[in-house]
Amino acid sequence: MLEFQDVTRSFQLDADTTITPVHSVNLKIEPGEFVVIVGRSGSGKTTLLNLAAGLIKPSAGHVMIDDVDLTVMSDRELSSLRARKMGFIFQFPSLLSALTIKDNVSLPVIFTRGYEPRDVSSRAARLLKALGLGDKLDVYPKQLSAGEQKRVVIARSLINEPQLVLADEPTSELDKRTEKEVLNILRDINSRGVTFLVATHNLDLIKVATRAFEMEDGNLNQVTEATSVLGA
Repeated sequence: MLEFQDVTRSFQLDADTTITPVHSVNLKIEPGEFVVIVGRSGSGKTTLLNLAAGLIKPSAGHVMIDDVDLTVMSDRELSSLRARKMGFIFQFPSLLSALTIKDNVSLPVIFTRGYEPRDVSSRAARLLKALGLGDKLDVYPKQLSAGEQKRVVIARSLINEPQLVLADEPTSELDKRTEKEVLNILRDINSRGVTFLVATHNLDLIKVATRAFEMEDGNLNQVTEATSVLGA
């Protein structure tokens, strides 16, 4: 469903400096996979996710979703595609403090054509209940623990019933117990047919991946064991 075809992305920092965080990447992700990209900070992981989301365009190559080329789509077409097919789990919660958690979960689609506000609110409540937050629908983000906020972010990523979830460091800043709970949640969601592309420093995610890759100096290399990457 998601394919990178010889994708390169460069950034011109100044007249004399160009960096290439993604270099000649070829990767095809099938529906229902859980693909993990590990690598050090600055290795190109987040850039790769941004390319998958159509938030930036490649300097060369093509990014395809369901045989549709993101590189030739307009901003409006890309926004529509993201609203219909993608969910996002960001490294930091980015929850709006003035909104309840149910409203935070509803926000990505509340103004999207084809969604009824009442149906969206009901789905947000069901997702939060399924993630163990059914008794906190009307509380505000600051009243939640870091793990609970991460669950809200996961619920928000699923509000539009996406086919693909792009996750950037989904277990960052969590204690080991909460990290394990979040991993189990992601695994359960994946088992229901949702495709994941995850960028992370956390080598434990390799254990739940269908395939794992290491991003290093813009290049993508498949790995089989956590001990083979990041100098472990």
